[in-house]
Amino acid sequence: MTETAPIPRLHALVPCAGVGLRAQANGPKQYADLEGRPVVMHTLDALLAVPRLARILVVVAPGDGFLPVPDARVEVADCGGVSRAQSVFNGVERLLESGADPADWVLVHDAARCLVAPALVEALIDACIDDPVGGLLALPVADTLKRSVEGRAAETIERSDKWLAQTPQMARLGLLHRALAARAPAFVGVTDEARALEGLGLRPRLVPGSPWNIKLTYPQDFVLARALLRSLA
Repeated sequence: MTETAPIPRLHALVPCAGVGLRAQANGPKQYADLEGRPVVMHTLDALLAVPRLARILVVVAPGDGFLPVPDARVEVADCGGVSRAQSVFNGVERLLESGADPADWVLVHDAARCLVAPALVEALIDACIDDPVGGLLALPVADTLKRSVEGRAAETIERSDKWLAQTPQMARLGLLHRALAARAPAFVGVTDEARALEGLGLRPRLVPGSPWNIKLTYPQDFVLARALLRSLA
């Protein structure tokens, strides 16, 4: 009798070890208060509302004991690195070491993208579950793009093929590990998982995201996030 191959599972990986100086939040922005709760708890709520995610690994800085575990599917690993890419790489290795299969999928999602809708995560999974590479949420660029020289507009850039990357970004666990390992230990230029996969000559699928799936980076982003959360309450 031929054994049936196991169905690949889906894991979420949330890098949560950053300092977030640009947010001016008097501490890591992922732990800043947003409508009475830390930012990252809103993020975890959204991911926990996706039943197909078997496990959510949150990668925090060594010694970080702030984050409570709100659900049995959530695990906290204090193996964060000095960069986002290092934290993701360490988290991927932790998943593999703890029994995840290289053929499993991993969805990497920024802790500070706390307004992601569960339906968006489901749409990404649906679009990529049979894709040989994986993909990411992204938005086509709507505004005119300019190249600057010494603070002045020097050239208008063609925007028809330009997209703004968001998260989650989805890839096979073993493939993402290989892509990141190829850029270790410095991970120069690896701003997201798609960039690492591109380094292997691969082309991740672009899946339409949402303007509301913002990353909280600057103080004004928190103002917008609060307004959006209140409008949904």
